[in-house]
Amino acid sequence: MKKTFKILFFVKRTRVAKNGEVPVQVKVTVNRERAEVSINLTVKPESWNAATEKAIGKDRKSVELNSRLDTVRFRLMEIYREMELNAEYITVRKIVDKYLGVETKPPIMLLEIFRDHNKKCQKLMGKDMSVSTVKRYETSYRHTEEFIKLNYQKEDIPIEDVNYQFVKDYEFFLKTERNCCHNSTMKYLKNFKKIIRIAIANEWLHKDPFMNFKVTFEEVKREFLEQHELEKIMSKEFKIERLSSVRDILVFCCYTGLAFSDVKTLSQEHLVTDNEDEFWIRKPRVKTNNMCNIPLLDIPKQILDKYRNHPICQKSGVLLPVLSNQKMNAYLHEIAEVCGIKKDITTHTARHNNYSFLLKMSDLQFSFPSTGNDLETSKLLFLSFFYIKNPKSDFFSKNIILSSIIPHR
Repeated sequence: MKKTFKILFFVKRTRVAKNGEVPVQVKVTVNRERAEVSINLTVKPESWNAATEKAIGKDRKSVELNSRLDTVRFRLMEIYREMELNAEYITVRKIVDKYLGVETKPPIMLLEIFRDHNKKCQKLMGKDMSVSTVKRYETSYRHTEEFIKLNYQKEDIPIEDVNYQFVKDYEFFLKTERNCCHNSTMKYLKNFKKIIRIAIANEWLHKDPFMNFKVTFEEVKREFLEQHELEKIMSKEFKIERLSSVRDILVFCCYTGLAFSDVKTLSQEHLVTDNEDEFWIRKPRVKTNNMCNIPLLDIPKQILDKYRNHPICQKSGVLLPVLSNQKMNAYLHEIAEVCGIKKDITTHTARHNNYSFLLKMSDLQFSFPSTGNDLETSKLLFLSFFYIKNPKSDFFSKNIILSSIIPHR
């Protein structure tokens, strides 16, 4: 990263002493960050040349003043060059403090704060924080560590060295070196911003580097399956077992609105019955810990029955044999291709699909808590918070027995 370093001598014409002289000061600038320093020198206003930044005249006082100004300039440049040679992260505050001989305490390091934060997150996992949130902070830490090594050739940097330029360079790094899309980049910067807030709260950092940087998210166009597309997937007979089970899990998600992480951890304890002996899924969301109350309709119930004795379910104590998110998405793309559906189907498609179907097919009453600034959640009414009353369509309530989905192995 290119550094700019400037030294400017000027006089404070508003601070005139009794002898008519004004103080000479030096302004040091590093990458647009400035600091003014008093150098205990004075001069008559009429004897100062602002263009040359020196005293006018050949008299002894002017010559002596100019000589001392040269000494100050030389010392400041010497400090700057020493820092460059030592590959230090240079700030105007560091240069000024070194010039004034100010003793500095051992700096608080950025990654040190980040590590401490992540250790606390680990202890809160499953209580105040979800596994996915903790993992995102860990990934954010690794990205920050890699960025520092690449840009500064350092293992860590002082937190006081983090400024607006650091944030902009980090954003560029995430989008180029890590190949993150805009929204992923913003999520990592949002994680990093929390570390900055911790530093400011503890007075380790006195200026917010995010002051002129706005974390913004672009609206993402979500893929939805139309009703006929879902029915096409449901009725398709797959001879390959992995595709068949992945299809079943997709259908289950479409009918329940559960997210991938919630379906993967769904177990018998999450199934309850109401006063009318109707089955419900009652489960806290992995991501937010908000409680879901979801009616278990006929088709998802039949899917659960189908996998009751599946080896993976028996071994892991779960209700469905859910693979990794990466494998699920790969197989869903394969399913879409086989069914002639030209859409990017993922595990999250079902979550959005559920809202679309229910709004069209049922008379719904929704109640949902405040969702904070979660962009995705704020734009959708997720099934996690709904309660169905008086369904007016038998699309969900009738016993649809599809031979390709329901047969037990």
